[in-house]
Amino acid sequence: MGRLAEVQSNDSAAFLPIGAESTEVQEAQKRFEDSGAVPAIVVYSVPEPMAAARLAEISKDAARLAAQPWIEGRIVGPIPGTEDDRVAQLVVPVSERVKPSTAVKELRTLLADSAVGGAEVQVGGPAALAADLSAAFGGIDGTLLAVALGAVLIILVAVYRSPLLPFVVIVSAMLGLVLAAVAVYVMADAGWIKLNGQSQGILFILVVGACTDYALLLVARYREALHEHARPIDALRTALRGTVEPILASGGTVILGVLCLLASDLSSNRGLGPVAALGIAAALVAALTFLPAVLLLLGRAAFWPVRPRPAGEAAISEAAASEAAASEAVTPAARATEPAGVRNHPLWSRVAATVDRRPRFYWAATVALLAVAAAFVPQFRAEGTAQLDVFRSEVESVTAQRTLERGFGSSGSATPAVILADASHLDQVIAAAGKVDGVTAVAAVTGSAEGAPDNAGGPKPEPKVVDGRSLVHATLAEPAGSTGAVDIVRDLRAAVHAVPGAGALVGGSAAVTLDTLDTSARDLRVVIPLVLLVVLGVLIVLLRSLVAPLALVATTVLSFASALGVGALVFNGILGLPGADPVVPLFAFVFLVALGIDYNIFLMTRAREETVRHGHRQGMLRALTLTGGVITSAGVVLAATFAALAVLPILFLLQLAFLVAFGVLLDALVVRSLLVPALTLDAGRWMWWPSRLARRDGPRQN
Repeated sequence: MGRLAEVQSNDSAAFLPIGAESTEVQEAQKRFEDSGAVPAIVVYSVPEPMAAARLAEISKDAARLAAQPWIEGRIVGPIPGTEDDRVAQLVVPVSERVKPSTAVKELRTLLADSAVGGAEVQVGGPAALAADLSAAFGGIDGTLLAVALGAVLIILVAVYRSPLLPFVVIVSAMLGLVLAAVAVYVMADAGWIKLNGQSQGILFILVVGACTDYALLLVARYREALHEHARPIDALRTALRGTVEPILASGGTVILGVLCLLASDLSSNRGLGPVAALGIAAALVAALTFLPAVLLLLGRAAFWPVRPRPAGEAAISEAAASEAAASEAVTPAARATEPAGVRNHPLWSRVAATVDRRPRFYWAATVALLAVAAAFVPQFRAEGTAQLDVFRSEVESVTAQRTLERGFGSSGSATPAVILADASHLDQVIAAAGKVDGVTAVAAVTGSAEGAPDNAGGPKPEPKVVDGRSLVHATLAEPAGSTGAVDIVRDLRAAVHAVPGAGALVGGSAAVTLDTLDTSARDLRVVIPLVLLVVLGVLIVLLRSLVAPLALVATTVLSFASALGVGALVFNGILGLPGADPVVPLFAFVFLVALGIDYNIFLMTRAREETVRHGHRQGMLRALTLTGGVITSAGVVLAATFAALAVLPILFLLQLAFLVAFGVLLDALVVRSLLVPALTLDAGRWMWWPSRLARRDGPRQN
């Protein structure tokens, strides 16, 4: 799994909108550069103004750095600060043939012995930002996986009360993870799919969580069957017959759901789709091959020290049964929901009996509660965040950027908007751009070396022309990561697009933010309906009904909206976060709907099975009793695994971790345990319309 880092791509291109204007400009910019070097910016900060002697010492550092093999081109500087003369910078071009993480690490090591005595030296810029991102995602193989597996192990020990079975499930999940890692590595190495650190972290969580959920369903059905069969092989056959369909339907739904991300126009979204699909497929293989084989080999010993026995061996007297029922305070109606031979569902028998008494009250009350939470969705701020806010902890590239802003100002001068236009219309484009409010300076990119002084009285450098087009830098009055800069770029595009025949395009950092916002809004309009249609189609085929799938999809959407509303309150009020990445709502929706549908499938496939035998009301109550514990355990496991994403110091992953973890718990504990059963009971047999179950209220007559 460690080799996945070799095929990761965490540069800015991995997260750009596909086919957007800013992406086209960024690609064109490469043809204007003499090399593909990525700049690292060395920032010096001293207590007193930068005297000539200090600048000379910085030049000694520059001469020492210039001898390094990963330097490509000329080091520019030292450049003294324009706003604070205690700050200066060097621009160090790092060769594209070297990983930024490697070069920046060596650069920081060399500068630890800087010639500038008493100075605080920091390395920032694009190369350092890429290096710090790689370091943040470097915790995936170790910290993230250890936290996720540790949380799952603790939960499984509590669920099974067995020292052996939890390790069997964990090993199954790890084998699924290895299989997924191999498949993703091969495909990413061949260039068929794109992998970044963000996708890899989600892959690990998905495989562990999904495989454990499938294992919980299979093991619960196997333990139930061991009460009915003397031979473990017969019990396993019964368990597989009862779980293969819902497990395959569940896994297939998640696979189809995440593959809907291929319809996204964001590179990072589109890359996650097949990566996540491969992970779920691997989890299915492990849960349906390795796990059943080990369960069969272990037999009843898997559940030691409390081994399930056939009903005949575990029979107790009527008096003892009455005493046990009284001590558990289980009502006769609730006990009637338990199938023969299964005696360990007192809690869920009580829940079923409670919902059965007042189903309309419970579904109406839960809908009202969820609607109140969903009312806060408009407060969810997903307009993007500045680069300084990407990390949740202090990293050197961020602190260096703050020092740069102190020394050179926080306006957009350091990251101007970039205009690509036909060279024959360059003057008109420059004039149009200069008239836009918020644009403080406009200049064409020339063929002279960066940082080279103009020759006094000499001819003005000619604009650089490549393939008949030229570049123009437009300095903005607002920082590139601000909403103000985005608004300026929107106006700037309108102005230069209006120049006839210029074919002008606007890119740069603020333009990328604008395109990401617009693309994310488009993806929400396209991907969300697509996911809902896929989920609805699977449920219709699985349940042979139209009413039940429509009701289940509606409850899932309401559950997602509630999680997003609570997320807005937590992020804005409690945590005081600066905002959210525009893709956070889409990722949260895809995972909550695709994974939340698992619990619909677990519950309603069992309800349909029991309805055929016992009628609608008893079928639903028996399904709730028998799957309540499994669904709750599965929800807690999945929430714990997604919560593990919060250990990585990336703001996006913290927000995704909270939304999915909270949403899964809400889905498992409230929606599947109260809302869906109550709604199904209140709707009666028409929940199964137009299947034959809608026309028959009693059990099937043999």
